[in-house]
Amino acid sequence: MPGRKPIAIIDIGSNSVRLVAYEGLTRSPTPVFNEKVLCALGRGVATSGKLNAEGVGHALAALRRFRILCEAMHVSDISVLATAAARDASNGADFLDQARAAIGADIELLSGQREAQLSALGIVSSVHEPDGIVGDLGGGSLELVDVKKTRVGRGVSLKIGGLSLMDMSGKSPKKAVKIVRDELMKAKLLDDLKGRTFYAVGGTWRSLARLHMGQRNYPLPVMHGYVIPARDVEEFARLVERVESDTLASISSISAARRPLLAYGAVVIEEIMRQAKPREVVISAMGVREGLLYERLSAAEQRLDPLLCVSREFNILRSRAPRHAEDLCVWTDVFLQSTHFDETANERRLRHAACLLSDISWRAHPDYRGEQSVSIIANAALIGVDHPDRAFLALAASYRHVNLDTDINPHIGILVSSRMLDRARILGAAMRVAYVISAAMPDILARAPLRCGKGELVLTLPQSLGALATEKLQGRLRQLARLIGREPKIAVVAG
Repeated sequence: MPGRKPIAIIDIGSNSVRLVAYEGLTRSPTPVFNEKVLCALGRGVATSGKLNAEGVGHALAALRRFRILCEAMHVSDISVLATAAARDASNGADFLDQARAAIGADIELLSGQREAQLSALGIVSSVHEPDGIVGDLGGGSLELVDVKKTRVGRGVSLKIGGLSLMDMSGKSPKKAVKIVRDELMKAKLLDDLKGRTFYAVGGTWRSLARLHMGQRNYPLPVMHGYVIPARDVEEFARLVERVESDTLASISSISAARRPLLAYGAVVIEEIMRQAKPREVVISAMGVREGLLYERLSAAEQRLDPLLCVSREFNILRSRAPRHAEDLCVWTDVFLQSTHFDETANERRLRHAACLLSDISWRAHPDYRGEQSVSIIANAALIGVDHPDRAFLALAASYRHVNLDTDINPHIGILVSSRMLDRARILGAAMRVAYVISAAMPDILARAPLRCGKGELVLTLPQSLGALATEKLQGRLRQLARLIGREPKIAVVAG
């Protein structure tokens, strides 16, 4: 995107040190580089009180490497954060002095309260109207904080991260259960979680979710927004605690260094489900880093819809004529209003996002544009959508390019409701009409409104565009009219 200056965040955690460089400071930040080094800095802190010596060496080496990479990417805006291990260890201050020299930048040592707040802001920034409790499980601690839309409550930090539990329990997940149970009993805010959503942040829980996807043969391998119903969470957590990790399906997708922590992550999530009884668990790929970026935005930027922001970026970067997609949003507004179909606020924003994404596959061969639309949208770094919403966007964009009876991706289709599948077909059919009127160029659709009347679907063309009323346009109008139970009509008027 033009005018963007790259920005980087380095997160020195108890288990890993990670560098993420973003394209710029925006409402929907796109990573351009992401690298993690598993250092296990916090191993032994809970029992010895000191950072792991080998982990310190790995962490400093990673920071020196990250400094060179940031210079290569011309990143001058670098934020470095340190969390539980450096906060709790007696030699944490000495390590931070060495770390500052290695990275060549200042380091913010986050308090437990501050870490919880940033994790919550990461959810606020990336989940559409969240309502529940955020739980960020790291190697050294678990941060819990209540969120409702943009409101963030006061958080708590509990010393039951994966590495801490491993140390305190003597590497016994069974003994870890009592430790977790006692600590969670102190977290009174969990009393407010019943029937709401638990937002799971952190690498161990993402690894558990990846295994859960593998067990289900789930069709959309995107971590952010993956939903696990409460009963499934408890049953799967007990399975992970009980069996050897190497016997689990898809375990090869989890790094060997992460596998020993899976059982402890399962203990924590199972106990949260047992005590707090949330309705579901939503996995988040966003957390402290994205919360810090969101915090730096102006109030006006924070109010922007991240889905529409990133969809507009795709439109600018990949469409033939980006202004056409903006025209399409308004054109379909007029059409949908005339049908008198009820449309929720969320469905309207999804329709606009689908319009913005409708032409991003035009460089592909025409026979494969529908397939490529599904592939790009299903796997894109979108935020502000859950998996059914993402599937709707992919299907609507694909129907824009293919015959409406074609089943582009039946596996993706099972993620959407019958209502939204119908809406995806209707929107795709409308966009097919719009394309043969406009050739995906701007300033045409406003002159050719599409409206429903009494039993009719009427496309009005000015006389100057009358020659567009060919059999091809009539055929596409008939397709759309059948979907909404109307008779198609093209009216050519003076003008």
